Amino acid sequence: MINESIIKGSLKLYREKVVVIKYGGAAMGASGGGASVIQDIASLKRAGIKVVLVHGGGPELSGLQARLGIETKFIDGLRVTDAETIDAALMALCGKLNKDIVRMLENEGCEAAGISGIDGGVIKCERHGDEDIGFVGEIVHVDTKLLNALIESGYTPVVATVGLGADGLAYNINADTAAGQIAAALNAEFYITLSDVPGVLKDKNDPASLITCMDIHEAEELIESDVVQDGMIPKVGGLISAIRCGVRRASIIDGRVPHALLSSLTIGQETGDAAMAKGYIDSGIAGTTIFGRK
Repeated sequence: MINESIIKGSLKLYREKVVVIKYGGAAMGASGGGASVIQDIASLKRAGIKVVLVHGGGPELSGLQARLGIETKFIDGLRVTDAETIDAALMALCGKLNKDIVRMLENEGCEAAGISGIDGGVIKCERHGDEDIGFVGEIVHVDTKLLNALIESGYTPVVATVGLGADGLAYNINADTAAGQIAAALNAEFYITLSDVPGVLKDKNDPASLITCMDIHEAEELIESDVVQDGMIPKVGGLISAIRCGVRRASIIDGRVPHALLSSLTIGQETGDAAMAKGYIDSGIAGTTIFGRK
């Protein structure tokens, strides 16, 4: 049982601040942490934190493609999205998955509103430069009016990452990239991406090689040196873009660990940032963190 009074005390630094959480499709399907993520978000909301949840759903989309007889293909880590696939993405991400998450939050007493990046023109995008991957978008602008309206009305926005092109068409957007830019546009206090990995590893086959803290330059060097590869590139890139735009703290944490989300926000809070940083290093439970503005 979660002690709400302790949580509220530990999270006082985040009260009335925006925290953006990216919930990845891989983390959703992993055992152990799924139900606790929803419980943790409800606890954060009750503690007075303004939570925005951005979700992916790659496994769900791949599953629907298989049922519809649509081949799943990737180029450089991006899903090839033809006309049939973008229709499937709208069904899987904006339809069932988005509403499943809203339903689970509502069942925990957390008022939530499910939207996509198309609603209110939240995510404006242009077609990716590589025409071979089809309806994949690159974000041009994040419009926060609808998000802020929902937040100020007491709702937790749950955002499916499909965007609106200038041509009026729908585009599939990488969820890590979208979440980082949404966090930046909202000037969030903390951006957290939940995945099915412990964090950034020096050796992807060795969980003990977890890098607990780094700065932007170190993160960029890890990408350039191929320590960070494949699907981790947009995850780390999302942290970098959020920090560059003024987000105070950004983390990749292991969504498979029960209540890792809550732990990542409460470690060391009673004595401030220095203790929090030490808590990250000592525990490893909060994955990999980039610290930004003081």
